[in-house]
Amino acid sequence: MLALRKINFFPLATLALLGGCAATEPSRSDDMGPLAPAAEQFIASPAPSASTARIPQAADVLAHEIVPSTITLVAHQQYSPADALAELEQRARDRNPRLTRLYHEYQSAVAKSQYVDKLPDPRFGVNAFGNALETASGSQRANMAFSQAVPWLARLRADEQRAVFDAYAIHAELEAEALRVQAAVRTSWYRLYVLARQIEIAEANQQLLKSLIDVANARIATGAASQGDVLLGTLELSQLEERLLTYRRQRQGVEAELNRLTAQPAGTHIASPQTLSPILPEANAEQMTLVALQNQPEIEAAQMRTQASRWGVEVARLMRRPEFVLSASYYPTDNNRPPSTIVDVGQDPWALGAQVSIPIWREKYDAIENEAKWKHQAAHNSVEELTDRYEALIVDLLAEAHRAHETAMLYQATILPQARQTLAADQEAYSNGTVEFDRVIRDYRSLLTLEVGYHQAIGDLATSLAKLSQAAGQDIALTGLPGSN
Repeated sequence: MLALRKINFFPLATLALLGGCAATEPSRSDDMGPLAPAAEQFIASPAPSASTARIPQAADVLAHEIVPSTITLVAHQQYSPADALAELEQRARDRNPRLTRLYHEYQSAVAKSQYVDKLPDPRFGVNAFGNALETASGSQRANMAFSQAVPWLARLRADEQRAVFDAYAIHAELEAEALRVQAAVRTSWYRLYVLARQIEIAEANQQLLKSLIDVANARIATGAASQGDVLLGTLELSQLEERLLTYRRQRQGVEAELNRLTAQPAGTHIASPQTLSPILPEANAEQMTLVALQNQPEIEAAQMRTQASRWGVEVARLMRRPEFVLSASYYPTDNNRPPSTIVDVGQDPWALGAQVSIPIWREKYDAIENEAKWKHQAAHNSVEELTDRYEALIVDLLAEAHRAHETAMLYQATILPQARQTLAADQEAYSNGTVEFDRVIRDYRSLLTLEVGYHQAIGDLATSLAKLSQAAGQDIALTGLPGSN
């Protein structure tokens, strides 16, 4: 064996220092905190050339300032009892199990983005020989080896960017789910208002029916009416009682749903709002669509997924690059030979080595790259699909809001006053014996249906505005509609 000078452990220490260095400088701080939603999104064109097209990085997204909306949508009105709806919304944001799960998934994705670009752990090994290796310089009874795998560094950087965009996507999904939960809370709250008004109307009509039955009994006593009038009134009273039971059961169901959304016990009582006064927003469908494209977190999540998949194409392309393994070996040698002028007795040999992978299976790497490109195409198409869906949804919800608003105004200005006048006139006429009792009952049924329909239209308008707020990604006003209480 060739004589080597005594070198201690310098090669091992040098390689350990190299292996401990970070592979890349991260493009984000180690403590990322909540990832700020991207203001300007990059919608990638299908299947760009990974070698020529510049891929937007997470730092590029953060560098853009949020473009202010050209449309002002007034903040949500507070309700009576004071802050009740706002309190329910806050409780849902804090306690809703699905929001909690998405938040934990987001934190998991943030943690992943902080390690995915680092080098693999180095390896240290020791071999003990059963029979010592006898050399001219001495006996070798063991050897030690240290190795460090070094992937292609550009691939590590691409992996990091993909992980960061995945974390942004989950954060946007969390915001989208928060909007959905908020809309569900508001919808249930408005449903409580409608049911409370329906119960009040039914109870008021019970008193009206009882007074009509009393009038019928008085007329029977004078021989001016038949027993059939009382029986008809009693039948209507029973049907109204059945309707009241239905309304109360529906209220329990809505209350239970609100408690589920806010993570409260199912039997917790929630007071109904006493007034609800929605009006239409000034923005048209085209303006609201522009707001949604800027603010809707579900669209933002799809755009982030598109960018993550584009970095996935880059990762797949770089899979063709070789990986390296650097190693150092050390062979402790016994000083158990006579002095020699040819070899250094007891000298410990050491060696440095390098290995490289040879990516020769072209079809395999073609398939890996094609898989990534198809995923990128699918993610890109999801952005277009969501854009079209929200555009259609906003048009539909705005049309429904206009329909509900016009219906409520028609009830308020024309139909309900006429129905009340008709019932009052026929009640007086029945007392005078000029109309039949069944006509008064028809008037009563008509007024009951119209009063319920009026408050249902108000509830439909408020519900449409809640869903429009969800679709637009920001709040829409609920302010005064004259005479809605």
